[in-house]
Amino acid sequence: MIYQELSRIKPDDKKFGLLIDPENYNNDQLVKTIKKANKAGVDYIFLGGSLLSKSIEPSAKIIKENTTLPLILFPGNLMQISEDADGILLLSLISGRNPDLLIGNHILAAKRLKASKLDIIPTSYILIEGGNTSAVEYISNTKPIPAEQTDIIVSTAIAGELSGHKMLYLESGSGASNSLDSKTIKEVKKHISIPLIVGGGLKEPSDINRVSNAGANIVMVGNAIEENPDKLNLMVKALKK
Repeated sequence: MIYQELSRIKPDDKKFGLLIDPENYNNDQLVKTIKKANKAGVDYIFLGGSLLSKSIEPSAKIIKENTTLPLILFPGNLMQISEDADGILLLSLISGRNPDLLIGNHILAAKRLKASKLDIIPTSYILIEGGNTSAVEYISNTKPIPAEQTDIIVSTAIAGELSGHKMLYLESGSGASNSLDSKTIKEVKKHISIPLIVGGGLKEPSDINRVSNAGANIVMVGNAIEENPDKLNLMVKALKK
């Protein structure tokens, strides 16, 4: 089970998650990227996006045909569900106040998820201001927490864990101009015991090294690899060293 593996992540363990947005890959590009991921030493493939104009199913099938790495859904909405995946982050956007993203979409998808073989992983999703309006902010109709409000960020993270969530995803938004501050990551990590995923605005190997050292258990990268697939190997090396 995916969650059993994730729950065994030790504080010093460092894992690399490659986020695939199907909207930004054709089939050939997707196959090439997954093969690069296999060689680079990526630990997890995450699949999803804020806005999709096509089904997620074909991308999930292609990924599973070309790798044995765990495939975890990172759904932007309740339509992004595929039985070909191994697990799904059941995301609650607890930094916002949109009821659909706190519980509404979960209710609509509940019966399908319950009947599926997917490993369901309840996950707190906290969006931090990243210097520009992210797709997540716009589509979710929520405001990110201001980056300087560390106490609010930490309290929100604690609330997520106390609510029973099994993982925490902290990000500044896909394609953010600013990645998360190391101090913020350290403070959040100090106050939670569940695995911490960090993403958003990570463009260079040095960014990966910084957030990893600050306490991220899983570093998730998407846009930077879309723009330059050759960075994948360098980024994984920066994490694993």
